[in-house]
Amino acid sequence: MTQVISLPPDYAAWLAELKSRIAGTQLRAALAVNAELIRLYWEIGRGIRERQQRHAWGSKVIDTLARDLRSAFPEMKGFSPTNLKYMRRFAEECPGLSFGQQPADQLPWFHIVVLLSRLSGFEERAWYAAKAIEHGWSRNVLGMQIETRARQREGNAVTNFPARLPAGQSDFAQQALKDPYLFDFLGLSREANERDIEQGLTRHITRFLLELGAGFAFVGRQVHIEVSQDDFFIDLLFYHLKLRCYVVIELKAVDFEPGFLGQLGMYMAAVDDLLAHPDDKPTIGLLLCRNKNNVVAEYALRGYRTPIGVAEWTTAITSALPDELSSSLPSIEELEAELSDPPATAADQ
Repeated sequence: MTQVISLPPDYAAWLAELKSRIAGTQLRAALAVNAELIRLYWEIGRGIRERQQRHAWGSKVIDTLARDLRSAFPEMKGFSPTNLKYMRRFAEECPGLSFGQQPADQLPWFHIVVLLSRLSGFEERAWYAAKAIEHGWSRNVLGMQIETRARQREGNAVTNFPARLPAGQSDFAQQALKDPYLFDFLGLSREANERDIEQGLTRHITRFLLELGAGFAFVGRQVHIEVSQDDFFIDLLFYHLKLRCYVVIELKAVDFEPGFLGQLGMYMAAVDDLLAHPDDKPTIGLLLCRNKNNVVAEYALRGYRTPIGVAEWTTAITSALPDELSSSLPSIEELEAELSDPPATAADQ
């Protein structure tokens, strides 16, 4: 028979506190280990670069170094010739052990490899490194954001925010919108209508939220509102946790027309009156259409006192991988496969 133990009144709270502290310690330990590894790789890369410049080291010397390091540390998988070349490039491209204002040792190694292999500009790498750290992007998400040109699209929507929102909120809201939005995950044809798009986006809501960006929380699709006994249905309704306001999204499968803004403005006013909390900021509207003339959209928005953005949606964006990088080093997939192989031993050489 199991003996029942009488626990102190504060035991559960203390246990929860201990779990939190232990988990925090584990995280800090993991981050510290990662930081030490990244610094080690940078130091190795700097040493290789200096000796290549001073003694004209060639690839054969790097191959020898890789073999000797793997023989000395057979339990470590990071000393392949390919990875040593990435270390050299890391030291060359990040002389201060940072991507802009972001210390490189806050990123896992494969994130750094993605930045080095898929981007060529200093500012580009710094921007994506900062976003990866801020939002906790996985390596796959980082690669996807680069391939879909997230930096070029962020804050690019045509809006009337500067005239309709306070300065700080206007800037923040502008950066929260993109142009164009990429719906490549829907597999849509050119003949797709608004209902097809809505259904696809809600079926793939996780991917859609990732495309929208940080801060968006999904409220619902075809959200019913009643205005003076008339029924209306909002295509997509979100709440932005950082802007502290509702975001009404209207989808159009055709090119932009100024008349579309009237319906969107009415929905926004209804949300402000019927759904928003008194402490919420004014509702923001986003009209997504197939194509738009920016000048026409800017003129159309001038007549609205509510904050509205207009952006396009598309199903394909050309890869952002610079031509000069496409063949300079093996892909990250090839590197990952190489590092997953059993390390070579002295007997194998």
